[in-house]
Amino acid sequence: MERSERNFVIGMDFGSDSVRCLIVDANDGRKAASAVKAYPRWAKGLYCNPAENRYRQHPLDYIEAFEAALGEALGQCDEDVRSNIRGISFDTTASTPVLTDKHGTPLALLPEYAENPNAMFVLWKDHTAISEADEINRLAKRWPVDYTRYSGGSYSCEWVWAKMLHCLKSDISLLGKAYSWVEHCDWISAMLAGDTTPEHIARSRCVAGHKAMWHKEWGGLPSDEFLMEIDPLFGIFRSHLYTETYTSDKQAGRLCSEWAARLGLREGIAVGVGAIDCHMGAVGAGIGPGILVKVMGTSTCDVAVANHGIATKRPVRGICGQVDGSVLPGMIVFEAGQAAFGDIYAWFRRIMEWPLKRIAGCDEHTCDRILAALTEEAERLLLTPDDPVAVDWFNGRRTPDADPRAKGSITGLTLATSAPQIYKALVEATAFGSRAINERLIDEGIEIRRIIAVGGISKKSRFVMQTMCDVMGMPIEVVRSEQACALGAAMYAAVVAGIYPDIATAQKAMGSGFSDEYDPDMSRKAIYDRLYARYVAAGGRTDDR
Repeated sequence: MERSERNFVIGMDFGSDSVRCLIVDANDGRKAASAVKAYPRWAKGLYCNPAENRYRQHPLDYIEAFEAALGEALGQCDEDVRSNIRGISFDTTASTPVLTDKHGTPLALLPEYAENPNAMFVLWKDHTAISEADEINRLAKRWPVDYTRYSGGSYSCEWVWAKMLHCLKSDISLLGKAYSWVEHCDWISAMLAGDTTPEHIARSRCVAGHKAMWHKEWGGLPSDEFLMEIDPLFGIFRSHLYTETYTSDKQAGRLCSEWAARLGLREGIAVGVGAIDCHMGAVGAGIGPGILVKVMGTSTCDVAVANHGIATKRPVRGICGQVDGSVLPGMIVFEAGQAAFGDIYAWFRRIMEWPLKRIAGCDEHTCDRILAALTEEAERLLLTPDDPVAVDWFNGRRTPDADPRAKGSITGLTLATSAPQIYKALVEATAFGSRAINERLIDEGIEIRRIIAVGGISKKSRFVMQTMCDVMGMPIEVVRSEQACALGAAMYAAVVAGIYPDIATAQKAMGSGFSDEYDPDMSRKAIYDRLYARYVAAGGRTDDR
């Protein structure tokens, strides 16, 4: 496309709790409008059971929140902006799949399954499929082809095959309509393009490679024979899935007339192939070789890229995927992360607020001050090698070396231990978990010269960020954009719309720069080295560097 004077693009970021819309001037990356809308059913806690680690989201939540967020953002724009929108791209959580019928309709959108959690999208942090993941891992280790080879050597209960098998096994009534499955990021793009037929959907390389064991080495997805050996129920999907995948610089299609009318956009604008939220966040942060991007929120996702060469000589142990082109086309991408990060701070807040609400009758406004008060006191504490040490596996361990059954712990407590000391130990534990990921990547030959942080925690807590910086012993830069994931999606929208020839050019033109930089205190780093050794020992793992 020949560039016009006015070029605007839309990046949509579907997070765990809400969807964010960002309308950007593609010529310079400046924000034209933005909006955030929560998922209404999810906000009420519907279809979830935290005691069972069951987290389901209704497809109507995605549709309704998406339309509302985009409608609000467009309402902030004048006609000149609205008429010059060239493309739209998406990121979503993953693996967040759903069973579909033969038309690609999520089963929960059919009347007979409208209130059935097993017919809904299974959110990334749902851990109900542990036994199914165990079955996949056992067979993978004795099968002629180890399909977990590029998934860190194991398959997670957070990923699509285990989740879809669990849903089928849990509810035999689904067998009447179940035909295929689709990841959230693929479904939303296909829906806007007007064709959700499972065999026609442009499947994202990003989510397929990291979550579905897709790899060119074995011709795509795991073989039917492998899947049927795990469970004959997988036969439902035979020939109803895909072989090819697409990087996010490709179009999933063009905006169909129905959705153009519903959204108030011009029919035929480019719709990009989607990707995982943290991977789009890495794009928005300006990722390149030698850079580790940390997306920091309720959990973390760590993303690094490398040129072909050392990165492809052997699989990296104990991470969440090693995929060609899932972030930047032509580069190998490495994903790692922590299953709980901000969730741990939220857990401790709930512990602290219980007596305040139950006994003192404090309101929510008072409870909202708990973490700020704990932070203020924790910052004043003297750092010593004898401090309490916590392990961050409150939601299992994602990386290094996935173990969904792993548990968190706090050691070194005495009768003199205070609440701020415990909070400080929890913050340090999340930093230690991040350090363990860094060390694994470096040990495996992945160069890390810079760390860039995005996400809510990187903006909200200087205490957390300085602790992370001191534990790592490396400077950390914080991306200026409040919506780095949506910005990354907007950058790819500019590429699929033909405004830029490639994502590197789009990143250079549309990047937001940095708002903060943290430098390590190496005297504190020396003490943290000793505490980190206790963290490793407390977790029952040895430092095998």
